[in-house]
Amino acid sequence: MGLSNFICGSFVAAIMTFSAASVFASEFNQAWRNKNRALILDGYEFNQINIKQITTNKRVAAFIHKASDGLPAPYRCTGDNAVKSLCVEKWRRYSIARELYHTRRALAKKSGLKWGAYHLARSGNPLDQARHFLDYAEPTEDEAIVIDIEDNDPDKWMSLDDAEIFARYIYRRLGRWPMLYTNGSTAQFIANNREKYEILSRLPLWYARYKPDIGTHFPKGHWEKYDIWQFQAQINCSAKKCPYRVNGTNDDIDINVVDMTVKELHAAWPMDQLREVIEPDSAEELFIASLPKADSSQAEENIAASSSNDQKLYLAHRELAEARGAEVPPLNVDNTVTASTKPAPINDLY
Repeated sequence: MGLSNFICGSFVAAIMTFSAASVFASEFNQAWRNKNRALILDGYEFNQINIKQITTNKRVAAFIHKASDGLPAPYRCTGDNAVKSLCVEKWRRYSIARELYHTRRALAKKSGLKWGAYHLARSGNPLDQARHFLDYAEPTEDEAIVIDIEDNDPDKWMSLDDAEIFARYIYRRLGRWPMLYTNGSTAQFIANNREKYEILSRLPLWYARYKPDIGTHFPKGHWEKYDIWQFQAQINCSAKKCPYRVNGTNDDIDINVVDMTVKELHAAWPMDQLREVIEPDSAEELFIASLPKADSSQAEENIAASSSNDQKLYLAHRELAEARGAEVPPLNVDNTVTASTKPAPINDLY
């Protein structure tokens, strides 16, 4: 090889190495490879974790744990012996899960981790679920709060219209907003309909997508970027291959990255404020934004005036939703059988 070829080859290799490093450092492409970026773990009661071992990884800055799931387990059990037995077992597991949540919270915060709680939102009265979440998690001001919308499927999960009611109730009670956890397609739907979902589309976004590059898929809208990116779950992690591993956890733990250092994440926590409105910039978006809305001003005034009465508040939210063409289930009626209303098999609480 001649000197000129050697120099040329070295130059090309250097360029490729620099380009690869730049890609890996991108917030939308394998962001977890950037060692300066903080990580967040999230899990639920069936994950086995060792918090002492977890904290040996100095990139892990926070833990968000599942708190409530839909509506609470029934306290009083009726029916035949088999049904009663299942009901009692479900309450027992519910109580154990709640105790475990609070134990892990105390240990994690004592170890220096930031803490957060999420509510797995299911079909059913959103106000009852919001109250359940607050009663279960008992969140303090320094803890992140999250509504988990697994998919845009109101037969199984909380509808987006109900999620708006849930978020508004949380804000009325705590004076701060929950984060929104959801997948790519649901986030895109919310972003495309941000005039309708004026709260959901501005909540801090916890984005679940298990691809190395999400730049071409990210929903934008009022979200210029994710607040948290869940890049790893059991779906893309096995004993042989995993995007990232953390001591003190198994392959079933979820791992997330933020486009911040640990110090920056600590300063930004608990990420509970609405994102700024981003005005549409395309002709099509401007046309959609210019379409007339239903008159909801009076309904919004009713919500403000009903803050001291849950039933009046629900009716006011119902009026607002109907003004926007949305459906709201009747108060205290849950027409969908969920994990909270159907006696669960002994080996399948959730």
